[in-house]
Amino acid sequence: MAEPTPRRNEPRLRPAPLLFEPAEASADPEHFFDLESIDDPRVLLERATELTQAFRAAADRAMEYQATAAAQLADPRRFDRLTAADIAERAEWTEDYAKKMVEFGRDLLRGGDTPD
Repeated sequence: MAEPTPRRNEPRLRPAPLLFEPAEASADPEHFFDLESIDDPRVLLERATELTQAFRAAADRAMEYQATAAAQLADPRRFDRLTAADIAERAEWTEDYAKKMVEFGRDLLRGGDTPD
């Protein structure tokens, strides 16, 4: 898993919205956000690039939420706080990575850059 990297000075990308697919379309393994129906390679490249950026932005945001939650769960003021090993087990991380995510989450919480 990649290391969390704070991006406080970088503007957040506002990617193209991810549209949810109908259940019958998502059941077809060849169907992916209707990309297979685009014949023009210019349009295909543009839409696939939009989706790539949207997925990257979504993954970054989700990781920030993970880090924030990990920091909150490890907060020593909580009577039910979890250890880094407990957090690692729940999130399927290594213990070292869990410690880094807790620290990243604490930085986010201190800096006010929490996910909204």
